[in-house]
Amino acid sequence: SMDIYDVIVVGAGIEGSSTAYQLAKQGKKTLLLEQFPLPHSRGSSHGQTRITRKAYGELEYYTVMMKEAFPLWETLERESGRKIFRETGMLTMGAPGDTFTMGTIRCLQRHVIPHQVMDYQGAKQAYPMIEFPRDYTFVVDKSGGILRADKALISYQEIFRRFGGELRDGEKVLDIIPGDTVGVRTSSHHYRAHSVVLTVGAWATKLLPKLQLTLPLKVLRINVLYWRERVPGGYGADRFPVFLQENAVDKYAVYGLPSEEYPGLVKICLHWGPEVDPDSRDKADDSWVIDKMKRYIGRHFPDLEAEPAIAETCMYTWSEDEDLILDHHPSWRNIIIGAGFSGHGFKLAPVVGKVLAEMAMNKAPSYDMTPFKIQRFRHNAKL
Repeated sequence: SMDIYDVIVVGAGIEGSSTAYQLAKQGKKTLLLEQFPLPHSRGSSHGQTRITRKAYGELEYYTVMMKEAFPLWETLERESGRKIFRETGMLTMGAPGDTFTMGTIRCLQRHVIPHQVMDYQGAKQAYPMIEFPRDYTFVVDKSGGILRADKALISYQEIFRRFGGELRDGEKVLDIIPGDTVGVRTSSHHYRAHSVVLTVGAWATKLLPKLQLTLPLKVLRINVLYWRERVPGGYGADRFPVFLQENAVDKYAVYGLPSEEYPGLVKICLHWGPEVDPDSRDKADDSWVIDKMKRYIGRHFPDLEAEPAIAETCMYTWSEDEDLILDHHPSWRNIIIGAGFSGHGFKLAPVVGKVLAEMAMNKAPSYDMTPFKIQRFRHNAKL
């Protein structure tokens, strides 16, 4: 008889790796499948850094999840012996009445998260290397900072294996066969499991329709841009925080991180990009992204060279309302879906892994899952 796994997790990005880690820690016989040879840079979880923060504007439910994500990242640091989080504070800024900035301040106050609100003078004093309009409000969420993404990913995979999990990379899933036990057919094997978790990132747009599920998801190609400091060290993590500005360029957000990954280079990116097919993502024209970002840098970061030194690529899988999709398949309860992380999933990964694992074990999730249910799209999705 063929070996039946308790759970098969498809996709070894940060969400799948976190989910598999949680399952293996709870003694479940777990298989984690990844289509590309690891490590790779073809999805959404590669690279060295991501932003983390507790404040989440008006979206309270993420702030509540982030309160648990921080200690869970600390647990992973202890288990792996790697430093994953670096506190730098997270800065946000906006014009008078900017809903994101004001919502952030209210959220920080309500949840009693250490923070500082500044006017132009205060911000100039704290961060002389930035230039924004004089009527702006600035706020620093002191809990914010940098997650070392590559270290986080490898740590989850390593601890997963330490707890007896099986990880197979370079093995693409071709078919999911629903049933009381779920069949998973890959490029080289056929597996069975009591439940399956699909955390396939951009490939959700290709795999889910095979299960009669078409969700309002868009795959965006993000230009990860690095800008050279005119004065070396001017934007180091000791003096420059991570930042996020909503409505920074047209209606799009811009985010940035200090010069940590590449000496002398600051990572500042547009939180949007051209829509692409994940299997041929380099066909898209993104010259408009570079043009807009060059103008933005020239205006707000006079101490950076206004031409990017390095451009890398990442993919966002954008859900229509920017909320995550964490749910059972509408027809098959033992197929669980984690998708549509919309460019803000990395920091939440420890909690996402926890709830997806709970769902795979058919336990009640630790959080109110209402905002993440597939049903919310019933008017414009094929369910």
